[in-house]
Order: sequence, then structure tokens, then C-alpha cells
Amino acid sequence: MKVISVVGARPQFVKLAPIARAAAAAGVEHVIVHTGQHYDPMLSDVFFEDLGIPAPDVHLGVGSGSHGVQTGAMLGALDAVFDEHDPDWVLVYGDTNSTLAAAVSAVKLHYPLAHLEAGLRSFNRRMPEEHNRVLTDHAADLCLAPTEVAMGHLANEGLSNRSTLVGDVMTDVLFQVRDAVAGSASVLVDELGLTPGQFHVATIHRAENTDDPERLAEIARALGSLDHPVVLLAHPRVVAKAAAHGIELTQGSLVAHAPLAYPDLIAAVLASRGVVTDSGGLQKEAFLLRVPCTTVRPETEWVETVELGWNVLANTSEEIAAAVRRPAPPATDASPYGDGRAAERVIAELAKSMRR
Repeated sequence: MKVISVVGARPQFVKLAPIARAAAAAGVEHVIVHTGQHYDPMLSDVFFEDLGIPAPDVHLGVGSGSHGVQTGAMLGALDAVFDEHDPDWVLVYGDTNSTLAAAVSAVKLHYPLAHLEAGLRSFNRRMPEEHNRVLTDHAADLCLAPTEVAMGHLANEGLSNRSTLVGDVMTDVLFQVRDAVAGSASVLVDELGLTPGQFHVATIHRAENTDDPERLAEIARALGSLDHPVVLLAHPRVVAKAAAHGIELTQGSLVAHAPLAYPDLIAAVLASRGVVTDSGGLQKEAFLLRVPCTTVRPETEWVETVELGWNVLANTSEEIAAAVRRPAPPATDASPYGDGRAAERVIAELAKSMRR
């Protein structure tokens, strides 16, 4: 069996790591295509190094651009890549422009398409990611769902007959990295002189929070007004947006810092008192690490984190401040995201579905 994985953004590299290991263990020929959607080394190359992922077989080098320009450039390049490698499966991850471009190319060229992390829904049609994930699910030959909730969404959309529950591959890699960094000091603590358990880690990158200058300024003020340090791991795009509009990302309690390598990020979250984010992946990672999370969005795809009390949705300055100051939630042994063996199930399901 030959599988092509198409990835292009930080969360996808994390998901790719256990898939690459499971494919190698099963003797599957695995071709990795990096679109170049995230082109900063701290959001791209370093993930391959730190997570032990084989170097990409193909690098498209697409870089930044509007949704249309970026997706179109990927689509134009992927047709030739798929035809050259002639895969049994094209495997796409999550909800980015890389995901949608690979999905469209695969189905147009009649290559079987599998969607990892299928069935997630925010029900917010303003989000580009929502369109990407819905369109990809409906194009896919096989929807690989991470949770029972996701399976329910797929069933509601008439996709039950091509959906299967495999668990969440992010859980696989997170548990491995968590165990590897256990007991080690966080680079944030060392570099910034922070006290473990007395600071928050923040990431803000979604368009709805960063493209509107007033919105970005409001979030920065809210985080800067807290009574303890908040370290904002600022994506280069967010830094550029803030600079263009004269918004200070280091103000009051808020300190801007470059993005961290994945193991360093996990160590930082473990050392923190909580997380503030609009990232889907980091919400779930915080829950799996049992660190309280505040999500700066009106909704989340990871509803289990909210239902179990480890995540709170907040939008206004007042809501963010209240959520960050809330007491720690009750302990839970719930495991809605699987047992850390999702990648093995993904490879097995691809092999079974190919035979069928």
C-alpha cells in the first residue's frame, strides 16, 4: 500500500508524526508532501526534527497569500505530484488550505481520499476552517473520526457509511512528548525568569481575532491587564499585523515571545497555570495535560473540553479575565480522545478499506 500524506501547518506536522511511525511499522510506503503553507522554520522544519518525522519527499514551497492564491497554488502543484506517485490513498489532515487543496486534487484525479480528524464542527460558517473541513469530509472516500461527537456529526450529514472512529492521533504524540519532557525545565521559565505555576501561555492566530485591529488590540489589552505574566507565543503573521496597526504585543503583564518547538511548548504548558488560545489543537492538548484552558472564541469543535470543565469560551475582556482567574476544575479520568493508539488504527483502516 502506498499512502501520500499532505501537510502544511503546525498542527498537521504533530498529527503526521504518529502516522509516519505507524506506517513504517506496518511496512507501508509513505510519501510526505509539505505544501509550505507554514514556511517559518519554528512552525515547520523544527517539528520534523523534534518529532522524528522523515524529511518531506516533496516540498511545494507555496508560502503565504490569500486563501484563493494559496489554495490555488497548492492545487496546481499537487496534480503533478499525485500523478507521479500514483498512491493508493491520499491522506489529508485537519482543516487548512493544504487539506482542501489536496482533497480537490485527489478527487478530481480519482485517487481515494481519506480525511483524518473528520467530523469536527464549530457550526461557525465565518471560519475558513469550517468550510475546509466540511467540504473535505463530503469529498472523502473515508472519514477517520477522532471522537464519538465527530461520528455523530458525520451521521447527521449522511456520511455514516464511509466513517469510522479511530481516536485522536494528537493524543498519541502528546503522550509520547509529555513523557519525554517530564521533569525538565521550561525554556520560558529559564529565559523570562518566570515562576512555575504562576504564568499563562497564550497563542492567538485566527483571522477573526487578528485581522480586525480593534479586536487584536482588545485581546492584547485584556491579557496585558491580568495580575500575572502571560507569554504570547506570537506567530510571524500576528507580529506583522500588530506592527502594521501599532499594536503593542508586549504590554503590562503580556510578553510576546517567538513560537516554541513542540516539546518546548508542551513543557511550557505543563509549567504554566493555564492556557489562553484560539487554537483548536492547543485546547485539546491543554485538556490532555490537565491544564485549564481559556478559548478566545464563541465556539469550539472540542466540546468535550468544555463539558468536562477544563475549557471556558471567552470573547470580551471581562470574560477573558474571569475565565483566567477561575479555580481549577474537578479532576477527571475521562478520555474522549482515545488511548494513544489512533495512528495504528488509521493505517489498519486504510489497508482494510483498500482491500474492500
